[in-house]
Amino acid sequence: MKIIQTLIDRIDDELDGAKRYVEIAHSTRVEYPRLADKLIDLAETEMGHAKILHGEVVKLIEEVRQRDGEPPADMMAIYNYEHDKQIKRAATIRQLIAEYNNT
Repeated sequence: MKIIQTLIDRIDDELDGAKRYVEIAHSTRVEYPRLADKLIDLAETEMGHAKILHGEVVKLIEEVRQRDGEPPADMMAIYNYEHDKQIKRAATIRQLIAEYNNT
């Protein structure tokens, strides 16, 4: 399903944005603490967007299962590969946010 690939791409964009915000926050925290705090807020917002999009992908896959049976194996293999990468990236970003919040 093309829409799933589109959403996966959007999730990647959200994760990229969150990572950039968190990196800037870490590098500017001492000189611009208020700005750095706002950047962390933006990173958390981007992570929320990624979570919403992920939920929609899961729902779409479930709808396909209910309507047509198991989705094509090649589609699921690509989805699972991308999903695993996104889970790891999201965990890294959440760790960076936690490190910021705990210092």
